[in-house]
Order: sequence, then C-alpha cells, then structure tokens
Amino acid sequence: MSRHLLLSCLLLIGCGASPAPQFFGAIRHDLTLDGIDFTVFVKADKAEVIRLGYLSRSERDRVPPLMIRAAETASGCKVAGPAGGLHRSPSLPGDTGEARFQLSC
Repeated sequence: MSRHLLLSCLLLIGCGASPAPQFFGAIRHDLTLDGIDFTVFVKADKAEVIRLGYLSRSERDRVPPLMIRAAETASGCKVAGPAGGLHRSPSLPGDTGEARFQLSC
C-alpha cells in the first residue's frame, strides 16, 4: 500500500461522522449521552444527529429520545420537530443512526 493511500485511510478513520450536504459548514459537536456517542451538526435552525458505534436491535429503542436530547444539548435550542424540508426524523423509518431536526431557538 502506498504511503499516500495509507495516510488517506488514517485521515478518514479519524474523521468519524460527516454531515449531509445540507449541513456543510455547520458547527460540529461530539457528545456522549447514556454511554452512546453522538455527533451533532448545527446549522441555523436545524440539527443533524448521527449516532456512532454499533448497537444491537434491543439497544436501539432508547436512541430516539437521546437524539433529541443531543440536538438540544448541542444547540441550546428546543427540538420543534423533524427538519421539514430535509427529511423525516429519523430519515429512514426504524433508523437510529441518523436524524434531522428543526430547532426552535
């Protein structure tokens, strides 16, 4: 493996979560709630929350309320609901890996 490819791989591993295109330029917050790591991207009155790490199916039930808490903690605002023009929250039914919220500040 070339040194350039190895360096690129290491940089990608270190980056963790990346925002959706709508959140490019957002402020990134990394936090842990109840033992689960989240990355939250806050831009204007919207937040994107990404859960990091693996959870079994039975462990995922507690994640949606934690995602709301993560968005509120990172932004200092209240979650008003799903991010209307972007996606439902979570973006895919049953998905606990990513959610987008409209904020009320």
